[in-house]
Amino acid sequence: MKYVIVLGDGMADRPLEELQGMTPLEYAKTPNMDKLAAAGEIGMVHTIPDGMSPGSDTANLSVLGYDPNIYYSGRSPLEALSIGVDMKPTDVSLRCNLVTLSEEEEKYEDRKILDHSSGEISTSDAAVLLEAVRKELETDIYKFYVGTSYRHLLIWDQGKVMELTPPHDVLGQAVGQYLPEDEILRGMMKKSYDVLANHPINIERKKQGLNPANSCWFWGAGTRPALSSFQEKTGLSGAMISAVDLLKGIAVGASMRNILVEGANGGLHTNYEGKAQAAVDVLTKENYDFVYIHVEAPDEMGHQGSVEKKVQAIEYLDERVIAPVKSGLEQAGEPFRMLVMPDHPTPISIRTHTADDVPYLLYDSTKIESNAWKYNEKEAAQSGNRIAKGCEMIDYLIGK
Repeated sequence: MKYVIVLGDGMADRPLEELQGMTPLEYAKTPNMDKLAAAGEIGMVHTIPDGMSPGSDTANLSVLGYDPNIYYSGRSPLEALSIGVDMKPTDVSLRCNLVTLSEEEEKYEDRKILDHSSGEISTSDAAVLLEAVRKELETDIYKFYVGTSYRHLLIWDQGKVMELTPPHDVLGQAVGQYLPEDEILRGMMKKSYDVLANHPINIERKKQGLNPANSCWFWGAGTRPALSSFQEKTGLSGAMISAVDLLKGIAVGASMRNILVEGANGGLHTNYEGKAQAAVDVLTKENYDFVYIHVEAPDEMGHQGSVEKKVQAIEYLDERVIAPVKSGLEQAGEPFRMLVMPDHPTPISIRTHTADDVPYLLYDSTKIESNAWKYNEKEAAQSGNRIAKGCEMIDYLIGK
């Protein structure tokens, strides 16, 4: 038996007037997911432990079977693992987003966060900008590391873990009240604006109508994580397919294989087909037991507040990932169980994450059911099936 999780990041949502009272998942044309739902099981699952922040870090740890109450030590350290930063026990890792701030205000504190991703800036452009920041701000105590797109790292020697605000939680708001209390971190964020605002790359981006990456934003602080091996936990050899450093870092920590797919970029126009083919290949040709296919696009479109693009991201996931993975495993003659779900909701109406339950779809190719369900939040809730602890979902998938 092969096992697959297809994770549509932030795919769940709330009913929207623009969609006649439907959610993007309910409105989207998803014939493949609906076909699996009619032949399988749907329900709701609570992925975020009570009292914890509804981040992709806690949620994806939970879906992979790692109780965040036990294993979570911060988001950024997981990303540090993925890019090969060897953290000392005394290091603190912070996420360093390149964000877009408004530019008409005189004081930094009065500027507003317009875009947490700087228009999903390319890694190549971001690396040049981060190098400019590094030259001005890096010291023996504070070291910058390039990640992917807008997502980068600051490692703080002998640092301290503190509450810091994710930029996607305060879109459109003045930054003053959300800046770090630590004077050095706050000062570095302000100085980064002075370095970046008139950088040639940002001048060119504005000419092209793109959002400038004009400030660093620190958040997600934590210490070196200690995850147990996924294979020891589950008995399954596992592989991760994601464009996002966070997920790749979780895989490193869990001793799973990371599969890098050319053209996979975490955006709406990622290489969906490449991810699907890589998943089929690792399960059938390389005989792995389990693969986790992570697609970031629904979450990014939720943060952008784009109804049309979030619907499109969900339809792409259905047509260009789920359909070819199912077909590829069937053609190979492999029995399989597939779990489709979000990690958390990213409602269009608020453009950030919530801790609400999310809908799951579980399909077993050897036990075809017959019902009238379609896969969406409303019908999953109506099913009466609910899993109260997301970290138990992996055992449910593999039939433990």
